[in-house]
Amino acid sequence: MLRSNNQYQTPNEYYNIQQMAVAGDVLEDFIVIFREMMNRYLDIGEDMNVPDDFTPTELQSGMWWRHLAAGGVAGAVSRTCTAPLDRIKVFLQVQTQKTGISDSLRYMLREGGLRSMWRGNGINVLKIAPESALKFAAYEKIKRLIRGDDKRQMTIGERFIAGAAAGGISQTVIYPMEVLKTRLALRKTGQYTGIVDAAKKIYVHEGVRSFYRGYIPNMLGIIPYAGIDLAVYETLKKKYLSSHNTEQPSFLVLLACGSASSTLGQVCSYPLALVRTRLQAQVVAKSKQSPPMGAIPLKQAGAANDDNMMGVFRKILRTEGICGLYRGITPNFIKVLPAVSISYVVYEYSSRCLGVNMT
Repeated sequence: MLRSNNQYQTPNEYYNIQQMAVAGDVLEDFIVIFREMMNRYLDIGEDMNVPDDFTPTELQSGMWWRHLAAGGVAGAVSRTCTAPLDRIKVFLQVQTQKTGISDSLRYMLREGGLRSMWRGNGINVLKIAPESALKFAAYEKIKRLIRGDDKRQMTIGERFIAGAAAGGISQTVIYPMEVLKTRLALRKTGQYTGIVDAAKKIYVHEGVRSFYRGYIPNMLGIIPYAGIDLAVYETLKKKYLSSHNTEQPSFLVLLACGSASSTLGQVCSYPLALVRTRLQAQVVAKSKQSPPMGAIPLKQAGAANDDNMMGVFRKILRTEGICGLYRGITPNFIKVLPAVSISYVVYEYSSRCLGVNMT
């Protein structure tokens, strides 16, 4: 979540980049938060980054909920604005043959019109609030368990453990919404009338288990997503400091280290995201009956006997090669810059309305 420069006081060196912004300089502020927003929008899920550390003053004064609320508004607007790219990404992820972005776009417009480009966005926005609240609450609780009565600063390793655990808890609770998002994004015209109708039909035809399809690769993705990012950032920064006679890396060096670590973490995690999406997209009837009319064909998301994580991995490598594990990554990269820009602008204005100033 974005934080105001005069309020942001994290105890870890990992966030020192936040404190280097020049007050009042919008461009400087934008560059400072770019790495944090990369974590949010170059995604394997959504919002899987390690949560913020709030100061005791912010927690006692209630300032924390204003940051969360402003971030939620910013996330909702940016997700809505970049929803077409997100739907193209999901569509490409379930294809077993090479398909271009333009071909996917033409198909979706022909099948459902311009409005169809926002399929799945409603629930994607709805899950922001419960996911953020659950992760924040779990993170604060786990930090207290790790530190006990000691008020010491947490190490990077401890932050990673707490953040990964909090992400796992929040994802476990809201995961059925992730499955619904995928199904709604891939639905054909007339297949579902809305979120409730989709949930009801999935439950009737496929059972409760379908709401947790792809859960394992989703949970496994938290480790490389957060771990690689934290580790690579610190390693690159320390490497630079050891080879240059300086106490603090320059502004651009920190930005380069942050961008490289974020990108590497996402690239390493992306195959798990793709497997998760294919499992979520599979329509596996709980009986011998045929799947409902208009359902996503199994051949599009993997063969019927490849209905587990390792089965999907093997099938992709056998029939599509390594490149098959990265289908849809191009629109995922394309959406980062507009998502970051929109989120930054909306956050600044919404935070001002809530009494939290960026500068």
